[in-house]
Amino acid sequence: MATSQKLTEHFLSCTICTEVFDNPSTLVCNHTFCRKCVINYTKTRPEAISARSLLCPFCKKMTKVSDPERPVEEWADDVKPSFVIQGLLDSFGPESTNTTYCRYCKEEGETTPATSWCSVCDDALCERCVRMHNRNPSSRHHDVVDMSREVKIKSMEKVVCKEHKDEHIKLICRDCKKAICQTCCITYHKMCESVVEMESEMPAIKSELTRKRDNLLKKCDKIQILVDKQKTIANEESTSYLQIESDIKSTTKKAMDTIKSKEMKLLNELKEKSEKHIEQLKANIKSREMSVQMFQEEAELIDQTLRSECDMGVYEMYQGCEVGDVEAVGDAGLKVKGRIARIMFRQDTDQLSITLDDLQLGDIDVLYESVLDLMATPVLQDTINVRVGDGVEADPIDVTVLAVNGTDTVVVTDYENKSVKSFYTKNNHTYHSRLFLGPVGRPWCMAKLKQNQLAVTVLGISQIVTVEVNPDLVLLSTITTNKQYYGITSLTPSTLAAGSHSPPCIDILDVTGHVLSSLSPLVNGYTIFKFPNFLFTTRTGNILVSDSGSRYVVCLTKKGDVVFTYSPSGNTSLKYPRGITRTSTGDILVSDSFLHRVIHLTESGEFVRNILTLQDGIQYPWGVCLDGQGCMYVCLSSDVKVFTMH
Repeated sequence: MATSQKLTEHFLSCTICTEVFDNPSTLVCNHTFCRKCVINYTKTRPEAISARSLLCPFCKKMTKVSDPERPVEEWADDVKPSFVIQGLLDSFGPESTNTTYCRYCKEEGETTPATSWCSVCDDALCERCVRMHNRNPSSRHHDVVDMSREVKIKSMEKVVCKEHKDEHIKLICRDCKKAICQTCCITYHKMCESVVEMESEMPAIKSELTRKRDNLLKKCDKIQILVDKQKTIANEESTSYLQIESDIKSTTKKAMDTIKSKEMKLLNELKEKSEKHIEQLKANIKSREMSVQMFQEEAELIDQTLRSECDMGVYEMYQGCEVGDVEAVGDAGLKVKGRIARIMFRQDTDQLSITLDDLQLGDIDVLYESVLDLMATPVLQDTINVRVGDGVEADPIDVTVLAVNGTDTVVVTDYENKSVKSFYTKNNHTYHSRLFLGPVGRPWCMAKLKQNQLAVTVLGISQIVTVEVNPDLVLLSTITTNKQYYGITSLTPSTLAAGSHSPPCIDILDVTGHVLSSLSPLVNGYTIFKFPNFLFTTRTGNILVSDSGSRYVVCLTKKGDVVFTYSPSGNTSLKYPRGITRTSTGDILVSDSFLHRVIHLTESGEFVRNILTLQDGIQYPWGVCLDGQGCMYVCLSSDVKVFTMH
């Protein structure tokens, strides 16, 4: 039961209607479909109608029909199922354990049980259709027998020649690679050198099919391993997604908690000041009310004295009443220092807006499967002339590639021409842009800040400039620093790492150029970097340093702890390391200017091989970078060479 079900699901079902084959038709490409399905599909394809052929929906191969002048609905009449498919249907199909029905009646929509079998037509017939079959001159001599299981098996074993209906196929022409009958052999293959009996070829054919089957099963096993691996990765990614979602919510909550804390601080301060102010106002009101009562009583006493008509009493009241003192008492509450006059809430709306715009909860980074094959042989694909637009020779130091609005843009720092340049192709035309940094400033290294923004160190004037790539270049800002920085890399959207010669150090900066911390070159008494000319960030957030002074490649944490130091001797040593970058998988590439090569290191700093050498046209290489298309860019003395690595 299980075997029958598997055969039905995987081998006896039409891939168009997904049902068990109904009147199956096997095309020349050996793909089988229901007769009505392949006809309906062919009718929808103009190229098949014009070619007067049946079109395979799976592989698009054409099957010629014997009489293309007939209506399309009849084109598949002479396209029979392969004897393997028909045999499987007879043995394991849905009707294999039930009554077999007459084929001709079935085509008319009737289900009449079959009583006979024509071995020539390879069809089951009912009694009525047998009579018609026997009256037809073209089929009256066919071998028609009573229906039985044995007959079905026999019919599967005997395959009738399509051209010579009264002969079975028993021979194979090795020259034409075709199964034939005896008449075909005499008529069409008499000049062929190797015609053998099919039965004698069966052991070799079966052996070859067994080999192919075993190879297919091996491929299935390999693919299944990959599928299982992908399922594991999918489960891990689902877990990772939930963790990232939790991290985002946690980060957002921290930001909101900080804002809430500041809100509470302001509200508490407002409450304290307001209560003090209101208390002062109430005390002042009470004092004034007492003054009013005192003044009223004194006024009433004066009034009584005036009504007494006693001159002596009036004079005494006059002497005891001092108008100046009364006025002083009335103004006393208005002249106390430190009394709160008014409480206001002063806010810098513009600064708040800027702060909220600059608020960075984090970035979603997508790591794509790399098309870069580090073990492949590099092939020179292109050469970019960096001098374009200038009268003197170029001196490219660093290179990077940005995808800006779907356009891959190559950005290069030209030290000699004091410019940052971009090169890109749009609508099959090449373009370039040039950003001149003035008569003194010479650009050195670059770090990607955002999708289309770069930070560039400028020598000679101790500056870091930010540049927008559109893909033409636009100067955004100029940051003056206290040190002259060479190498630079972005650690987070708001922090940079930059290398200095004097003093030798690597500073962690914010985007305004303020030094947050400084990493010392001394580790256990050894100087691990002197001239940190090129920096890059690992996928774990550490800092890669290519130092031409110490001739080291160093990996540091943001706190200055050494992860690894690459400083071997012999054939794998470094003489003048320059540009440094990494792949999406963490592997490291370093250019060595004096040894004319680009080397490949593992993520842990172990030597793998020389990827590019002098034999590849690499002479005095500087900056190096990768794009997402499997290409490597290398700065040379006056141009940038592009190599494919896939």
